[in-house]
Amino acid sequence: MSSLPRRAKIQVQTTVPQDEFSYFSELSSASEEDDKDDSVWEPQKKVPRARKQPAPKESKPKRMPRRKKDTALLSAGSEGVAVKEELNRSIAIADVDLEDNKLNTVQTVKTAKTKRKNSAQRAKKLKVDDEASKVSNLVDGTEIPSTSAMGEGVCKKEENEDDFTFGQPPLKRMKTEMCPQGQPVTYPASDTIKEEVEMNWDIVQVLSERTNIELWVCANIIRLFNDDNTIPFIVRYRKELINNLDADSLREVRQTLDELRAVAKKVHSTIQKIKKEGKMSECLLKALLNCRSFEELEHVSAPYKTGSKGTKAQRAKQLGLEAAALTLLENPGKLNLLSYIRPDVKGLSALQDIETGVQHILADMIAKDKDTLDFIRKLCQNRYICIQSSLAKVSSKKVNEKDVDKFQLYQNFSCNIRNIQHHQILAINRGENLKILTVKVNISDGIKNEFCRWCIQNRWRPHGFARPELMKVLYNSLDDSFKRLIYPLLCREFRAKLTSDAEKESVMMFGQNLRQLLLTSPVPGRTLMGVDPGYKHGCKLAIIAPTGQILHTDVVYLHCGQGFREAEKIKKLLLNFNCSTVVIGNGTACRETEAYFADLIMKNYFAPLDVVYCIVSEAGASIYSVSPEANKEMPGLDPNLRSAVSIARRVQDPLAELVKIEPKNIGVGMYQHDVSQTLLKATLDSVVEECVSFVGVDINICSEVLLRHIAGLNANRAKNIIEWREKNGPFINREQLKKVKGLGPKSFQQCAGFIRVNQDYIRTFCSSQQTDSSSHIQGVAVTSSAGVEVTNEKQGKKKSKTVGDATLKPNPLDQTCIHPESYDIAMRFLSFIGGTLCEIGTPKMQQKINSSLEKEGIEKAAERLKTTVHTLQVIIDGLSQPESFDFRTDFDKPDFKRSIVCLEDLQVGTILTGKVENATLFGIFVDIGVGRSGLIPIRNVTEAKLSKTKKRRSLGLGPGERVEVRVLNIDVPRSRITLDLIRVL
Repeated sequence: MSSLPRRAKIQVQTTVPQDEFSYFSELSSASEEDDKDDSVWEPQKKVPRARKQPAPKESKPKRMPRRKKDTALLSAGSEGVAVKEELNRSIAIADVDLEDNKLNTVQTVKTAKTKRKNSAQRAKKLKVDDEASKVSNLVDGTEIPSTSAMGEGVCKKEENEDDFTFGQPPLKRMKTEMCPQGQPVTYPASDTIKEEVEMNWDIVQVLSERTNIELWVCANIIRLFNDDNTIPFIVRYRKELINNLDADSLREVRQTLDELRAVAKKVHSTIQKIKKEGKMSECLLKALLNCRSFEELEHVSAPYKTGSKGTKAQRAKQLGLEAAALTLLENPGKLNLLSYIRPDVKGLSALQDIETGVQHILADMIAKDKDTLDFIRKLCQNRYICIQSSLAKVSSKKVNEKDVDKFQLYQNFSCNIRNIQHHQILAINRGENLKILTVKVNISDGIKNEFCRWCIQNRWRPHGFARPELMKVLYNSLDDSFKRLIYPLLCREFRAKLTSDAEKESVMMFGQNLRQLLLTSPVPGRTLMGVDPGYKHGCKLAIIAPTGQILHTDVVYLHCGQGFREAEKIKKLLLNFNCSTVVIGNGTACRETEAYFADLIMKNYFAPLDVVYCIVSEAGASIYSVSPEANKEMPGLDPNLRSAVSIARRVQDPLAELVKIEPKNIGVGMYQHDVSQTLLKATLDSVVEECVSFVGVDINICSEVLLRHIAGLNANRAKNIIEWREKNGPFINREQLKKVKGLGPKSFQQCAGFIRVNQDYIRTFCSSQQTDSSSHIQGVAVTSSAGVEVTNEKQGKKKSKTVGDATLKPNPLDQTCIHPESYDIAMRFLSFIGGTLCEIGTPKMQQKINSSLEKEGIEKAAERLKTTVHTLQVIIDGLSQPESFDFRTDFDKPDFKRSIVCLEDLQVGTILTGKVENATLFGIFVDIGVGRSGLIPIRNVTEAKLSKTKKRRSLGLGPGERVEVRVLNIDVPRSRITLDLIRVL
């Protein structure tokens, strides 16, 4: 990756350049003590505490004169932007001997304004020297040279350079001698005061506790996300930094991290609000900065909220009864409630009114007291609390009876909140929203009595003797506070927590199902007939070539008494296009259409063709058929026929077709419309990006829709890539991506490893365009050994940096999953095993790799190449996998059939094979070919029944998997089939 911007370059030592922001390391003294524990990659390789020293000025290494040219370029007016170092500058791999690489890397930040201005002015005039030839991405604490330096086989050592921060106050560097591996860092979003950004807890520590992930891993994940790295890039190319976590775990960490940052932001906005009101105290400030969740923040800030104007406590305070309430607690012997009587004032005219007002004030104080709320919460954790649902009284009048029947299980339902299942919570919430169910949380009287007893004896005990009438007021206050304020608060909290957990679980299940569906094995090389079933408007047909091209579209009326006549038409189409595979959508009239084709196939009507058919989900096809994307892709085609095309393509290449549809419309979720749409969209988009990136795309034939889901790209960048391809012809190698408008170094870094360049296609193109290519090269200056040139100054600034000779030559490594940053290591590995680029993907290459690794093992080979085992494994996979390799072939293909079974034909105990349609938290829905999906209850899905392959993938049972099941129960009136899982096929 030869044109990434010049970053802070590192010597081969395992030491790490200093971080510019030591914000989190100074939050508390406890975090400093934890530095020793989480500072290194592996706990057994801790750097001694004695090495931690204050940053001395004399420790700054001298600059090499040549290196001054490599200061990162800044555009005009960039003084307010901080130049961030490459994400991996902060981390090295701890497998290199520290004793051989002694270098004090502690540096100070130069923040003098004059130096900033001078540096910015120089940056405007600098031409690109050899910036593109160096790879700034650090994987193992070493600098990785560019592709043009592959033949050198040597990692050059370079001196550390000072980094400059423009337009911001100087911030302390991290003391990386103490913690060279993954010390947490944050970048303030705005120029705020430092104290306003700090919290009294370490975000890395809290993140580790909540996600149950090691401290050093959490620290590295924060760094990677702060530097705008995508999940697919991290999972594939930064495994050593995240301890080989999977994508789902990273998504969970990112979600938790966002929640913690949202809490910190809310805390500081609350602090500013209280400061403006003049109510801030040192004790309150400390309590606020200790808050780690929104619930804690609510507890602390509740007494300082203005509240609504109509509360009973506020009205009592306006009458002047607050002093009486405080006196009752602090000095009850001096309290005389009769002195507050005012016959002419409403609310003070009688003694009972005064007692009621004091009671309301005390109840409000009790309900907003943090210690009191903490006690009742802890008490509830150890006691039986149940959630109950029942049929609403008015539901029968306003709601459809069919909807009421759907909630039959929850019309008299009760369950402990600690044992209730996530899908039950979502079902209860939906019933409540539809006004069908009434839901309440039941807290026993024993909890209330114990709470009141604790309050009287401890927290709210009067300081002195209180007369019986005053104690009665206090007892009434506690009772009123619990019933009117605390109990509703607890109910809201319990239900909010249950709903939040259920939504997260539902979204996670949706993401797993979507991943499995997107990774369904494609069926290449077949001509397919897509059928969108229908009654009155007929069945729409579309014949699709193996390349996805539309060969023919038609409409046939199979269910209007014309079935026999239309059969001849279908047979003619199948014979003319040599099509032997029919794909039927599972929508309206699917059952009848399936029976029609199954009958013709059993009669051998389509001979000599051996026709088979399969059923595929058509969820989202109708929505896509009328979308602008479909109109652009298939202009002039009727939307109904577009649905048939989409149905056929879902079998031919499920990933390429399903990415065109909004994920939530694919129909593999559970209560997807009841969960947080923001969380759902973010998770599903991330899953789509993960799947598309891991499968990879051929840059010269992929569609714009597919390209925009690659990690590091978006709609605009994908559009620019397609426009560049149409204007300049196919991409010869990955380096040419740098010429695309809007595709900067960071975007290139994120997407390059997931983009493929088919070498056969390029060889054919280069041979036919040889003369044109040579004429184009004449206009390009001869490049240096670094592979970067400075063109004529008359060109615009955007064209001042081009890639020279190397960009016009195909690179066989571009067809692999190896990232350009690792090309040098790959070339050295090839040299080490005696292989060549021409042997990539051949059995001969596999033999050479195996024989080499058998001699010394992958660990020693990685050490010899000065890289990590994970990086070397990616290189080995890339070199050994054939050019047409697609890991989706390991997943299940569609289930092709020739016959059909009816629901009436089923018997209890019958053993069948089927395909998983959807997975939920309560069971697995399986299509067994009878028109209705059967349900395997979740209790019947045990680990012993899952194949070892499925366990290794950690995907469990998901859409597309073939299973063998036994019929347990058949409910014909309700069309319900209960199944037992025998094994996964």
